[in-house]
Amino acid sequence: MSEVIDRLIVENTGSDHSSAEAAEAKRVVSTVYDLLASTWKLVEMWNWGYDDAQLHQEIEKRIPGFSRFGTDGFSEALYYYTLRQVPTELTDYHGKRILEVGSGIGGGLNFLSRVADGAELSGVDLSKTAVARANARHFRPNKLSYTNGDAEDIPFEDGTFDVVINLESCHNYPHLDKFFSEVSRVLKPGGHFSAVDLFNDQHLANFKQAQSTNAQLKWLSETDISPQVISAVNKRMVKGSYLQETFSKQKGPLLQQLISRPCWTAAFGALFSGDASTSPVAKWARKVGGLSSMDKAPIRIYRHNLATRVV
Repeated sequence: MSEVIDRLIVENTGSDHSSAEAAEAKRVVSTVYDLLASTWKLVEMWNWGYDDAQLHQEIEKRIPGFSRFGTDGFSEALYYYTLRQVPTELTDYHGKRILEVGSGIGGGLNFLSRVADGAELSGVDLSKTAVARANARHFRPNKLSYTNGDAEDIPFEDGTFDVVINLESCHNYPHLDKFFSEVSRVLKPGGHFSAVDLFNDQHLANFKQAQSTNAQLKWLSETDISPQVISAVNKRMVKGSYLQETFSKQKGPLLQQLISRPCWTAAFGALFSGDASTSPVAKWARKVGGLSSMDKAPIRIYRHNLATRVV
């Protein structure tokens, strides 16, 4: 990835980026996710996951057998957790609208459409390819749709949504203050914003600064969910897991295999959980694979934040 992405993730995600830097960062991120969206085979894995037996049982009651076929259930659990932190019962979503900013290839929002009774769900993502794939797989009129757009310029009218969610995405945004401003704009008064993300030291500092400058979002809680995320990552790294079995089937030249393993384990949180190699060879592979920022600025915490739009 480009130097501006390293600056974005390693040095600063605050408001001091020039418009040219921000545009370049978004171009690179969009290009990367366009490539992933066109090739991604792990369609049921979209994040680092969340592991909690009680939560899993709750989902199982609503969708029996949800994790038995083609998924380990951890990514779904993180989406479920994020929505359940909103003080609205899942049976009370009839006629309400939910927006996910950074919806990717759409699987997470599609899963939530199965548990939020009667809601209309919309996703927005910077990657045109991801949006096209999401709509091709999941679009349902007046129920579930995806739109290409920028988190710092959300393409919806003021006061459109009852809930906005954001999962493992805002660390890529050049200007968190603009993102929070857009979230508060598209939320209805009294609506809720529920977000989870991974934080290095700089991202956490900038997140807190952006929180303090937005008068329309009242922050209700922040919760360290690192133990549940680490547990999910650990289980995915065990030999014989769905993730490990899927990647063991991947073929390619020896050099490609040498580079890919340190990259995909890091991409699924193994550095955070302690399951990834920190050898010089592994660090070199992550650098070649565009993930050097994970070594330069290690993730310190995985956190959930909940806010409401003040009237």
